[in-house]
Amino acid sequence: MSQPTDAPALTLYLRRWCHLCDDLLEQLTPLIAPHGVEVREIDIDEHPEFEAPYGEHIPVLCAGERELCRHRLDPQAVQAYLLESRA
Repeated sequence: MSQPTDAPALTLYLRRWCHLCDDLLEQLTPLIAPHGVEVREIDIDEHPEFEAPYGEHIPVLCAGERELCRHRLDPQAVQAYLLESRA
């Protein structure tokens, strides 16, 4: 069975040296794997335009413009988003 081509995508704003970012990504990966969700990682140290909105608040996980969680993974928010995106 193939994955749908319109699978939802998430954006993770992070810093490569951030242990909270590593933790969130590690916990997120098995949660989204069965759903074919792609995670776009944006290192704000490489993209200064994101420093103002996210600098002290990383990691931040977004679905489009919608913020799902920051600092720590909120599995319920991610699962709710995945259910909504399948409807």
